[in-house]
Amino acid sequence: MRPGVAASSPTACPRVEPPATICQGAPRAMKSKILHCALCSSLLLGACKQDPAERQQPAAPASAAPSAAPAPTPPAPPAPTRPSAPQNVLFLTVDALRSDMPWAGYDKPIAPNLTELSKESVVYENHRSVSSYTAQTVATWMSGQYASTLYRTGMFFTNYFDSNDWITEAMQQMGIATMAVHAHLYFDRSPGLRQGFDVWKMVPGLTWNAQTDESVTGEKSAAAIIELLSDPALAQKQFFLWSHLMDPHDQYVKHEESPDFGKDNRGRYDSEVWFTDAQIGKILDFAKKQPWWDKTVVIISADHGEAFGEHGMYKHAFELWEVLTRVPLLVRAPGAKPARISAARTHLDIAPTIADFLRMPPLPGFQGKSLVPEIYGEKPAESREPIVLELAEDSNNPARRAIVSGTHKLIALDSGKKVLFDLSRDPGETTDLSEKEPDRVKTLAAELDAYFAKLPVIAPFGGNKLRSGKIATGPKGPPKP
Repeated sequence: MRPGVAASSPTACPRVEPPATICQGAPRAMKSKILHCALCSSLLLGACKQDPAERQQPAAPASAAPSAAPAPTPPAPPAPTRPSAPQNVLFLTVDALRSDMPWAGYDKPIAPNLTELSKESVVYENHRSVSSYTAQTVATWMSGQYASTLYRTGMFFTNYFDSNDWITEAMQQMGIATMAVHAHLYFDRSPGLRQGFDVWKMVPGLTWNAQTDESVTGEKSAAAIIELLSDPALAQKQFFLWSHLMDPHDQYVKHEESPDFGKDNRGRYDSEVWFTDAQIGKILDFAKKQPWWDKTVVIISADHGEAFGEHGMYKHAFELWEVLTRVPLLVRAPGAKPARISAARTHLDIAPTIADFLRMPPLPGFQGKSLVPEIYGEKPAESREPIVLELAEDSNNPARRAIVSGTHKLIALDSGKKVLFDLSRDPGETTDLSEKEPDRVKTLAAELDAYFAKLPVIAPFGGNKLRSGKIATGPKGPPKP
């Protein structure tokens, strides 16, 4: 907004330019309504000195005493940059992508395309999944809820029932095209995940192995995504596309075309990340040439992290360690300036954020909040603590809950034991402080219990034995009208 300047009248004395002032006006965050600020001005009054030749003329009336200088006006807030029209969303998630990526300080160039994308994105530096296992995280993405509050089976490869509300169902009701591309047979054998998708595409040539992922699917996924995005109708139609890219999941493959990052597990994993990053690069290169690119948001994240010996474990699931729950989050949004946000956020915020970008009303069941206002700088990234994580019990996963408040993290085990860590001094969670700080344990445990007491936690369905020996006796949920 440009400041208004009051015009001065010509006089015999030297012209004095009045100072410009700016009225205070603030852009409203929602609906992109811009209030125009009325232009203000002030006139600086002052006496002029007479020319000596004019001293014999009749004296002019005394001019008024100079007025006090106006008080400084606070600068106006920046103009809003959020587009007024609804956006498209391209949501690309990568299995087992750790948070220690090159844009976060990792010294190996394992993701050059994502590193470049991070330079034009809002980067969340303290983002967590709410779980450490795919079958629970994907449901949180689609619902904005903890897995334990959804109608589900009690098996490790969890299925979800139609009684749950997915954001994609609301998209369909609004006429938004909904598409998905997946590369693991879990996504084919769990029909409840497909709710609200117009297209649910599985890449060809997959085989089932409950212990690991034996397929290399990145190129197939990229080709399928590009094929769907090639539809000319998308130039005139709002869309949402989600694809979960699988290759960094074990088994780790050393790709010939990637740099040599080593032959150990981490080295081969880094090669998988590089290979997946190359496929994302292909997708983004294609997308940038499309007529809809300038109105499309790109969101990159992961379902969980991956352990390489930390806490004596490998891979993921079963626990809520930081190495398993800390994940990247990059958001490239039209009109949003690149930024880094250090405030803690979780996957509970993903579905509300997607809905906000699409200009959808929030679902009643959302347990997180949209990130869009802080992405566009409309409001500061304020604290949303406590940050609460969970691993809902199933046939293989034990029940786990965790709370992060300030610098401390408490993990509550199903045995009743609780462990406490100071993440500011011990980010690797190697020193349990529970015996030294019993009062803090008690406070955080009470806060964690109170948090879940407010949630509609649902027992799993199916009649199978859970990890603790209990039986899954929960409901399927009511049928939808």
